Amino acid sequence: MKNSSGAQSATSLPRAPRDEVSARSVRYLITMGIRVACFILMVVVQPYGWYTWLFAAGAVFLPYIAVVTANVGQDSKSRRSENPERALPAPPPPSVTTGSPDQPRVIRIEEQHPSDLPGSTPPDTHA
Repeated sequence: MKNSSGAQSATSLPRAPRDEVSARSVRYLITMGIRVACFILMVVVQPYGWYTWLFAAGAVFLPYIAVVTANVGQDSKSRRSENPERALPAPPPPSVTTGSPDQPRVIRIEEQHPSDLPGSTPPDTHA
């Protein structure tokens, strides 16, 4: 839920690229550590059985999984778009002192040429 009384929240911003690379490296190293453990358990655990095949599958397929998950960045995660909200509430509309509610007040601006103003001299056209 948005907080309309405070500043815009920064939680909707994506992660910094440096932090994202660090998180992907940690995911890759953890997955490869599990792969090494699978390889060691495949060789060490006796007697061989169905779990040996499970460890072998982990040792074979975990490198692929590690690379794919390390290359998936923040862009693949769905982001919820947030519409910015007004920091201050809008002021009430100015009250109309003239005119009826059916006919809004109209402001007209008329421009005058500087030579038409009182006290001005007409331009010299006989030069």
